[in-house]
Amino acid sequence: MNDSESKKIVTAAMLAIGDELLSGRTRDKNIGHLASALTLQGIDLKEVRIVSDEQEDIIAAVNSLRKRYDYIFTSGGIGPTHDDITADAIAAAFDVSIDHNPDAMKLLGDHYVSRDIEFTSARQRMARIPDTADLIPNSVSIAPGFIIGNVHVMAGVPSVFQAMLAALLPTLEGGQRVLSSAVECNHGEGTIGERLGEIQKTYPETSIGSYPKFDGQSYSTQIVVRSRSQSILDNAIQEIKVMLSDLSA
Repeated sequence: MNDSESKKIVTAAMLAIGDELLSGRTRDKNIGHLASALTLQGIDLKEVRIVSDEQEDIIAAVNSLRKRYDYIFTSGGIGPTHDDITADAIAAAFDVSIDHNPDAMKLLGDHYVSRDIEFTSARQRMARIPDTADLIPNSVSIAPGFIIGNVHVMAGVPSVFQAMLAALLPTLEGGQRVLSSAVECNHGEGTIGERLGEIQKTYPETSIGSYPKFDGQSYSTQIVVRSRSQSILDNAIQEIKVMLSDLSA
């Protein structure tokens, strides 16, 4: 990787699809997993949206996000039931046709034959893939996800989502990775907030977050500094330590 490539910033967004997420029946487990995996890859997850199982909402979100970010990852809505409409919505967003993909049909057909299970029309729905899309392997339940343009369409079931993402990661172009360092302090946010804000202004190339904790008796705070520059990160951390030393004097 040359110097210009190492300094490139690669961005991503996630679109989680499903009425069950918005109603609270299902708690999303995919956002955190995706964020952690992309961070290790040097890809910044910049936005997450959750939309209902409404085709026009999915289309609008996909078309908005894919214009703003390098990668889009969706979860949910590519199963065998009538309300799994993500594949159709993605096809409409890209203005392409959708039909049973021969490779997906073979994968699923062979899978069900090996298990002596009928390959019903409902199960065949999982082989409906937008035209021009490439398949994403699924080592858990065989039914593939797909890639079209910069949009990566995956299942909502966490184990399947994780398997698909694991197959995808080696194919994704990473950027300059964000470094981070944490400092523990025995003060609440109200005590450190003003000076921490001053340090943030001094080092605009960093992102400084404070995370309060309460052990039942006293408050404390973990301060986390993130930056793409090790030297800037080290300098900001040093100033925070000086601040904490002053407060303890």
